[in-house]
Amino acid sequence: MTKIRHTAVAPTRTQRLASGGAVDAHRHDDHQIVYAGRGVLTVTTSAGSWIAPGARAIWVPAGTVHAHQAHGELDLHLVGLPATDNPLGLEAPTVLAVGPLLRELIVAYTRAPGDDSPERSRLRAVLLDQLRVSPQQPLHLPMPASSPLRALCEILQADPADGRTLAELGRQVGASDRTLSRLFRSDLGMTFPQWRTQLRLQYALVLLAEEESVTAVAHRCGWSSASAFIDVFRRTFGHTPGSHPAGRPAG
Repeated sequence: MTKIRHTAVAPTRTQRLASGGAVDAHRHDDHQIVYAGRGVLTVTTSAGSWIAPGARAIWVPAGTVHAHQAHGELDLHLVGLPATDNPLGLEAPTVLAVGPLLRELIVAYTRAPGDDSPERSRLRAVLLDQLRVSPQQPLHLPMPASSPLRALCEILQADPADGRTLAELGRQVGASDRTLSRLFRSDLGMTFPQWRTQLRLQYALVLLAEEESVTAVAHRCGWSSASAFIDVFRRTFGHTPGSHPAGRPAG
């Protein structure tokens, strides 16, 4: 059995991870905000994965066993908050929008973590205020605990471009499309097409961070054309994949 590293206090610091770098599964007694100033960050737990591209951060509640994965060169900003400070009232990891002010607050707060001055306390108070009004983003890919649904999800994770129908996939995992459709709704809270689109968008963000072309990303993720991919991407993230800021450094 893999031992889960435990740290009572979640660190506040900056950290650089090379593309493909990872931080193994661990947990803190404190809450933590994880923000990638550049690159794309994935946080994974037993319940699924959350991905933070560009101007997003991930809220990780106290006690959550989680791992980090870097896609592209990653400038990681970690903000630890005592378990008594939960400005969002959230008990599960959540992706948050990071506006220009919150971005600068996070970068400034992690630049000098040993500073306990009154100025730093005020900086932290404003940071918490900004967190309270940060919109939540639907960038969570849930994973089921039970089979055959988990087996189906793992097939598509191995190849997001797999375009088989639910009935065709069901024959491989030994379940009817009716049963699988019901399980997607009851276990994951979404339909099969919604889950597959979410998977493909997560994979697309990873490939864009690795500087794949938009056309290649569309093909590798299973979209019928680059224009179809661009349309879904724009509706989800508010900009085209060609202008995606994943590789832009912060500061």
